Amino acid sequence: MASMIGRPHATEAAPHYFTYINQVISQVTSQVIGDDPISPISIMELQLEESLAFFRQISEETSLHRYMPEKWSIRQVLNHVNDTERALAFRALWFARGFETPLPGYDADIAASGAEAGNISWASQVDEFRRVRLSTISLFQNLPDEAWTKGGGASDNFFTVRALAWIIAGHIAHHASILRERYL
Repeated sequence: MASMIGRPHATEAAPHYFTYINQVISQVTSQVIGDDPISPISIMELQLEESLAFFRQISEETSLHRYMPEKWSIRQVLNHVNDTERALAFRALWFARGFETPLPGYDADIAASGAEAGNISWASQVDEFRRVRLSTISLFQNLPDEAWTKGGGASDNFFTVRALAWIIAGHIAHHASILRERYL
């Protein structure tokens, strides 16, 4: 799995996505897990435990909070994290398996409006995050080495599988930071 370790190159994703990648990279620059260099899988595993501990401190009532009327509630933010992780993991699977057909865009607002996250309990959404993340970790753990450098088009952008793994890790880091700073 040597090809997956290390920061993705600028050519592996559109510049916008490095907002997420850079957030993770800056958090773990000098960190080592065990004797292994930092990998997106080890970051995802750490994030799973840290995120579950964080989410479990939020009550059902607090999960309905919005920091401004037009902003998503905490429940909607977590639903967005879950949905986006699924979409990004599917892209990684698609490219890793060698499909060459470009994938369509993913509109988070359309997904959020169709989810009705406010009607799903906070506890259920936290458990859903756990299950989605475990599935994502399993996907990346079982990729052949050569799959990490494969890539393709989605949302009119090029991505490698490695970049998608780092984007997934960065996406939850981004939203957890927003939850801490603006919501709680």
